[in-house]
Amino acid sequence: MSKFVKMATLGELPAGGAKEVEHEGRIYALFNVDGRISCIDGFCPHQGGPLAEGELDGCMVACPWHGWEFNVQTGDTPMGPRLKVDVFEVKIEGDEVLVLVPES
Repeated sequence: MSKFVKMATLGELPAGGAKEVEHEGRIYALFNVDGRISCIDGFCPHQGGPLAEGELDGCMVACPWHGWEFNVQTGDTPMGPRLKVDVFEVKIEGDEVLVLVPES
């Protein structure tokens, strides 16, 4: 089962912005790419770098620790199809950014 949870407001995510959010022990990374809000797993699978602190170039974020890149909308990386980060569905209600998270 999954549920939508408020993780931010649109005012907290300006264009090109990012935000790290903790919910029930899991870290999520929110990004605003040209008005489209995306949410991925907050940790790089390489060594756990904080993806929300990485440099965003278009829809690609580079991990601030070692530069591994991920598409914030698909979770894909140029390093191959076997490596990916989780992507979570986002919906906007009014000014609230809601993310579909797994229930614990």
